[in-house]
Amino acid sequence: MTAAFEHTAAVSSDHAFALLPPLTDLVLRAGAAIMAIPRDTKVSHKQDGSPVTPADLAADRVIAEGLAAIAPRVPVLSEECCGNGRPTTGSFFVVDPLDGTKEYIAGRDEFTVNLALVSDGLPVLGIVGAPALGLAWRGVVGHGAERLTIAADGAGFTASPIRTRQLPKPGLPWVATVSRSHLDAATVAFIGARPGAMHVTLGSSLKFCRIAEGEADIYPRLAPICEWDIAAGAAVVLAAGGKMTDASGAPLRFDAPRPNFIVPEFIAWGDRDGR
Repeated sequence: MTAAFEHTAAVSSDHAFALLPPLTDLVLRAGAAIMAIPRDTKVSHKQDGSPVTPADLAADRVIAEGLAAIAPRVPVLSEECCGNGRPTTGSFFVVDPLDGTKEYIAGRDEFTVNLALVSDGLPVLGIVGAPALGLAWRGVVGHGAERLTIAADGAGFTASPIRTRQLPKPGLPWVATVSRSHLDAATVAFIGARPGAMHVTLGSSLKFCRIAEGEADIYPRLAPICEWDIAAGAAVVLAAGGKMTDASGAPLRFDAPRPNFIVPEFIAWGDRDGR
């Protein structure tokens, strides 16, 4: 992480799109670093009690070194190094080197590498890599989104365009993605207000990816969550044609002063006209 944040001019959508190939490679390399570490290695805990593993730290090193080479003047907010805060203007990266550490420790494959670029408070680029699944999702707002299928040897990928879907017509059930580890009563009630809504339980940022590729309609989280858990997924949903709001329906922003970078709640919608 940079020693001190400097004001960085907002990055345009076209500039973000030009950064997509090297940033994608960086996320895939971070995923490979995770997969190279045995899962039975020692688990430590941070001051807030959350777990951290050697895989978290290895992925963070790969991304930190890569961003320093690709965009050295753009500040970085990473889960594993967040002591310097983040700017409220201009552009900055938001990184979760291993989202879903609990899933990773439990031996499940629902963990991701999250990398986002925020410009003037809004996510403009997002990449979510799922190394254990051999998949990744990426998008730049204004340029669309893709699902990547990674080659078995890790050398290259095939890309398929993805797009969100319209909300179900009256009488048809909604599909809501929900957290495996953090499902709260307010979120359950929100989903329950949509008759017949079906829950799809997933870990990490995969919940956003199902929205982005049109396999689900909504992902509400009406409980606190950190910015690095959601910025990349939010960008992919926006790039794929969806929207991100707070509980009142206002666009979700990443330039508000927030203690410990905690977002009180959000809703990811596949349909921009969704209510």
